[in-house]
Amino acid sequence: MVRRYVEKAKRILKWGKLFMPYSAMRFYPPQFIVRNPVAEGVKNAFNNGCEVAVIVFNIKDIKELADMLGQFQFQGYIKRVKKFFRNIIEEAIDINDIITLHDFYGDGLTLSIRVNPEHHSISEIDLLIKRISREAERFLLIEYPMVPTVFQTGYMFVEKKHYSVQEAVLKAQQQAIAMAEKRIDTEFNEMLFTMTRIVSQKDIRLLAQPIIDVATNKVRAWEMLTRGPKGTVLENPLSLFSIARQTGLLYDLEMIVLEKALQQVRDLSCKQDIFLNCTPLTIGNMRFIRDIKKLMIKYKKISPKQITFEITERDSIEGIKDFNYNIKVLRLMGFRLAVDDTGAGYASLNTISEIMPDIIKIDRSVIQNIDKNSVKESMLKGLLLVAREAGSLVVAEGIENESEASVLSRNNVDLAQGYFYARPAALAKSMAT
Repeated sequence: MVRRYVEKAKRILKWGKLFMPYSAMRFYPPQFIVRNPVAEGVKNAFNNGCEVAVIVFNIKDIKELADMLGQFQFQGYIKRVKKFFRNIIEEAIDINDIITLHDFYGDGLTLSIRVNPEHHSISEIDLLIKRISREAERFLLIEYPMVPTVFQTGYMFVEKKHYSVQEAVLKAQQQAIAMAEKRIDTEFNEMLFTMTRIVSQKDIRLLAQPIIDVATNKVRAWEMLTRGPKGTVLENPLSLFSIARQTGLLYDLEMIVLEKALQQVRDLSCKQDIFLNCTPLTIGNMRFIRDIKKLMIKYKKISPKQITFEITERDSIEGIKDFNYNIKVLRLMGFRLAVDDTGAGYASLNTISEIMPDIIKIDRSVIQNIDKNSVKESMLKGLLLVAREAGSLVVAEGIENESEASVLSRNNVDLAQGYFYARPAALAKSMAT
């Protein structure tokens, strides 16, 4: 009996070697040394104020591929897949953000990464997944031209409030697999039901964070921030919007956010400007202009000039059919446009050149420790020049201390936002007047 278990253990460890040598201690075989290091990594991420995303890359029709290739060639195929995945992931992700990468039951790969909600977004995760899958599929097409390889992908955030970290990670992985496979009568179906209920009942709440005039230190505007049902996993906006996106309900959710924000502005007689986040996918939806017009008729006392649509997250606008047309119509209606995450990547800079926004929001990654980093201050000066060329106001995001705020003052930044000024809170009449 003991010998049988020893042999089984050896086989599993041998399978682990196909994926990665033991010298790379950040990556682990799935059954033995993965459990404690993953739990430790997840706990550390939570303690540092981060979320943990579990991403699944499933090889579609893997049994058919095994039959097509034969056992020996199939093992070589799997080894090549995992080695190449490791190379792509090491290039695409900061090594400090990787908690673990391992195979599960031979069907694919699971990647667990640390996600800072202040620096990362749902679109960024989607783009990362697409990039990794696309590069892997392209590589395999060259290596195995007669074997069509397609990856099914899904992701889920680990629940912080779960009593057991290990069980929370396992649950997130099972849900990510369900998302990848879009299976019926599984966690995917349950999540679709939950998300549909949230949308139908409009079960979200909004917080507001002030945007401050740097010169006068007075509130100039409010950014509305979304939270899901209180006390649930989906209270976290990353989890809420990731499930909405993967279940095809992102547009419906974002339109509910817009309506609730307008309702608050009306009920509180708010006279200050309001920033409302919208992904390019929503703005580029063929129904968007029609639905916005209906909302503005319903809330006719609110002027479009009071509303700024903040094109948030790092989606590329390329390939979104109605995006440019809808942007032109929004401008004609009187709405203002802002581009988020400027300085964090190519997509936001490209968006600036495409739409020439009224407001440019400089990403937290540029602002963090800017008082101690002359290169970052030079980056800020460069982005200010871009803003002046585009005729845009500038909002610096994520200000956390007086030293960072002082750099903004000496560089004549227009507006600022962050915990140094105020944390998000429910908008009250006394705040909005």
